Amino acid sequence: MIHGKTIEAWKQSHPLIADLVSLKETSWFNPGIAKTSEALADVGLTAEDVSAASARLARFAPYLATVFPDTAVTGGIIESHIAPLEKIRQLLIDEASLTNVGAMWLKADNDLPISGSIKARGGIHEVLKRAEDLALEAGLITLTDDYAKLASDEARAFFSQYKIAVGSTGNLGLSIGIMSAKLGFQVSVHMSSDARQWKKDKLRANGVTVVEHKSDYSVAVEQGRLQAASDPTCYFVDDENSPHLFLGYAVAAERLARQFDKAGIQVSADNPLFVYLPCGVGGGPGGVAFGLKLVFGDAVHCIFAEPTHSPCMLLGVYTGLHDETSVQDFGIDNVTAADGLAVGRPSGFVGKAMQRLIDGYYTVTDEELYRLMVVAYEQDKVKLEPSALAGVSGMVRVLQSPEYLERMGFTPEQLQNATHLVWGTGGSMVPADEFNAYLAKGRSLQARS
Repeated sequence: MIHGKTIEAWKQSHPLIADLVSLKETSWFNPGIAKTSEALADVGLTAEDVSAASARLARFAPYLATVFPDTAVTGGIIESHIAPLEKIRQLLIDEASLTNVGAMWLKADNDLPISGSIKARGGIHEVLKRAEDLALEAGLITLTDDYAKLASDEARAFFSQYKIAVGSTGNLGLSIGIMSAKLGFQVSVHMSSDARQWKKDKLRANGVTVVEHKSDYSVAVEQGRLQAASDPTCYFVDDENSPHLFLGYAVAAERLARQFDKAGIQVSADNPLFVYLPCGVGGGPGGVAFGLKLVFGDAVHCIFAEPTHSPCMLLGVYTGLHDETSVQDFGIDNVTAADGLAVGRPSGFVGKAMQRLIDGYYTVTDEELYRLMVVAYEQDKVKLEPSALAGVSGMVRVLQSPEYLERMGFTPEQLQNATHLVWGTGGSMVPADEFNAYLAKGRSLQARS
């Protein structure tokens, strides 16, 4: 029984559950979507909160440029470029016989410095906020100081009195661990069973304590939470509920708007923007989507993508159960090659706060992720890890959903003028041997199909 109902009863009341349980690729476009001006109030955060996070990252830019040389070229601002995905776009058009297709672009968070994934946004922001709070309270800095002074031995010795803990499938752990250790914190990353060995090795090489668990993401998070609860010097980064992670991700939107302006990309009712965001627990895509809605309003349409084996956010929002259920409750195993998305229970905060702001959700098989990874690398010269390919299928799902298109009132002209943005969430730091193994598997699947 799941909340008083059998799975069969759930299938009758919510028919898409049959496809989710059967691990079929599924799309669901949310009939509860609301006007941005109305639904933003659900979030409980504001544009001023995002501006404060942006200002904090700007204050830390001199420090980041000092301790991470690969950020010096941008003055310590952690940002990724946008690039057209012309070959993948044409492949999708040909395979699905698409019409009224707009442009397709990549937001290359797979190339973000420091930790090589979208988690370099929210994760690093939360660590920097913790460091700033402690340093201000101790009188190490003022808000008008050059934060490069935090690169000193004195500052590192100060931060070494404090601990940070987090639970992760991999990429969040990399960003939290690398940033915390660089500042001088004692940091522990609790890693779930699906975390890649190279990510654990990289963390340890940076002086991070890695605690391995034989269970999935939820257990890793709970163990990190327990560690912090028993130690007053330990700060827990809560991937499931943290507003500071969320706001760090949201800063991406104002920067994207400037990149669009520079590239001549218009976003308006007549030039809609569709953004496809790979989703694990939901903090990263939720924060980005919140920022996008603040900047572009009703002209942007955010869609979450999940593995067929881990459709936690789709399941939570579709049933209305949010974090009160998990994919395992419905017999779905939460075992996927998309390690960054291997989450069985969604963030209750994100699911509830964003449920009237997210247009839709869809699932994609591991086999399709591997296939698209090969295409992206060989055709568009983009290095993405499997989980980061989840957003590529989004354009097809949108353009092959007449009910959604009609309900939203999109005209053929609007769709022809649309921009489809795939958020590339990770991949540049995958070691060569690991990436070559991904490619080999993807090519093998291509050959068999």
